[in-house]
Amino acid sequence: MQFKEIVGQQAVKQRLLNTVQENRVSHAQLFLGPEGSGSLALAVAYAQYLSCEDKQPTDSCGVCSSCRKYEKLVHPDLHFSYPFFASDKNDTSLSFIEQWREAFLAHPYLSLDLWRGYLEAENKQANINIAECHQIIKKLSLKPFESVYKILILWLPEYLDKAGNTLLKIIEEPQPNTVFLLVAQNQDQILNTILSRTQLVKIPTLGYADVRDYLVNEKGFPGKTAEEAAYLSSGNLTEALGMLYQESNSFHQDFLDWLRKCYSNKGLEMMKFVDKIAKAGREPQKNFIRYGINYIRECCLILSGAGELVHLPAAEKETAQKMSAVMTIEMTEAITAVLEKAHYAVERNANPKILFLDVSLQIIKILHFKIIPQGNQYIT
Repeated sequence: MQFKEIVGQQAVKQRLLNTVQENRVSHAQLFLGPEGSGSLALAVAYAQYLSCEDKQPTDSCGVCSSCRKYEKLVHPDLHFSYPFFASDKNDTSLSFIEQWREAFLAHPYLSLDLWRGYLEAENKQANINIAECHQIIKKLSLKPFESVYKILILWLPEYLDKAGNTLLKIIEEPQPNTVFLLVAQNQDQILNTILSRTQLVKIPTLGYADVRDYLVNEKGFPGKTAEEAAYLSSGNLTEALGMLYQESNSFHQDFLDWLRKCYSNKGLEMMKFVDKIAKAGREPQKNFIRYGINYIRECCLILSGAGELVHLPAAEKETAQKMSAVMTIEMTEAITAVLEKAHYAVERNANPKILFLDVSLQIIKILHFKIIPQGNQYIT
């Protein structure tokens, strides 16, 4: 992975290049950026530049022995740690290294949802266990084998939990020329003891133009389609690609039918929908809810008189305008809050049948009975 392959983030790339060229490489760095911003890809590109045998002013050479091994993620001094779905307490990231290489090489803007698809995750929770922490200490207690640096890229340290305290000593006092690159999305979920021992590298959300141009120039999507995906994804390149490859339109009719059933208070038909969505699996459920949140947001823009900002496809925009005729801004805010809570509950393995029944009943109260939940968030 070279810097030139990463979308946007020019200021961050230059900062990383400067640390190497000015010999200011911190031994523990935290790449903090939202999903789809390219923080993991930047960490791999930075590691490749550190190990490159013929560094160029703006990038690694891409042709030396080290770079060729990095392109396949097989360099002996490059190590990865990441959340996995352990079936045994002694499982470590090495048990899944082949799947990891396949996943990252196919999706440099990897998300936990995509990573789950490469494993037999079932309904297990992702975790970085104590066995993995001991494995990290063991790997990093040795000197570099080929390169000047021995590098560990730890993806999503939020999943370390208390086991992460095992790593404090080696993070604070590592072997010479050992570099920790932690790649995180949520600073609040990282152990403070680890956070205080790292140098922060903030990765901003990608700009609308960066996502749009990448989808058009690199992926070959039509301009209008790319613009819509770039807008709806809010700078999350992973989500934009998911929308285009997985056809979010498949959610449109289901979501619209659900809202109509709730608006008409058709209990039996609503129960059939609940049975259907409950069997879909956790990831499709989360994607369905995310689509619904985006769709309701577009309805809110229409109600606010900002229809020119709506980037839905023509057919979906037309139905959004019709739905907006029977909703108020307060209703859209309340439905969005209900859906966001549902997404949180799905992530935490809530019973889907009970959850979607409860959500449906709440939306019926809002759309059919015009009852808006009370609370500060609904005060206009």
